[in-house]
Amino acid sequence: MKRNKLVVLVLLLVISIFVLSLTASAAETDPSNPIPGLNVNIGSSGTAGSSNTVTLLLLLTVLSLAPSFLILMTSFTRIVIVLGFVRTSLGTQQMPPNQVLIGLALFLTFFIMSPTLGQVNQTALQPYLKGEINQTQAFQKAAVPMKEFMFKHTRQKDLKLFLDYTKAQAPTGVEDIPITALVPAYAISELKSAFQMGFMIFIPFLVIDMVVSSTLMAMGMMMLPPVMISLPFKILLFILVDGWYLVVKSLLLSYST
Repeated sequence: MKRNKLVVLVLLLVISIFVLSLTASAAETDPSNPIPGLNVNIGSSGTAGSSNTVTLLLLLTVLSLAPSFLILMTSFTRIVIVLGFVRTSLGTQQMPPNQVLIGLALFLTFFIMSPTLGQVNQTALQPYLKGEINQTQAFQKAAVPMKEFMFKHTRQKDLKLFLDYTKAQAPTGVEDIPITALVPAYAISELKSAFQMGFMIFIPFLVIDMVVSSTLMAMGMMMLPPVMISLPFKILLFILVDGWYLVVKSLLLSYST
């Protein structure tokens, strides 16, 4: 069946190319019936128009990459990885769904980052909107609270790795740390912390799997999948200890120190 669908798609592609080639040939032989063209002009003509076009393209590129930078500069990475470990250790496949985990991670990120974002709004965004500072000054003032947050949760060894690679001088303060070195150092620190928390989450559920598997083998039920028996016990344990409360509490406490 899949092979037939592939053959049909290939035939349709060949027919489309053949029709387009015939249309192009007819347009070349018949000047009175040319193929209509499409012109898109952004900005005005001349040097100013070209500059505006390049600026717009750069702005769109930055906006498309902005979510990635924001994810790496906040607590979202650690939270979403830990929540993913919880679901994997439970063995519930797609429960909770990805949308629920991502939504919970986003709201927890906003909750944890609210003091930092409030400081950014107070020192950079509001003065910029009022016209008290320019765009460059706004970016510089907004970077300071973000740097302080990332530096607080970045391991010195990770930060030293990127500073030594760039052969930069030892910074005298948080403001002097290059953002290009601080962001990747903070990212790998968050990954290590998330995997450490995920390992601790895995241990009790791994014990349950081992006990159930050993019990089934001792009873001679080797054809019965251990997952079918261990899954209800893991869910019951997670409910009895109020697992979601403990996981979220651990995540909040990991950013309060």
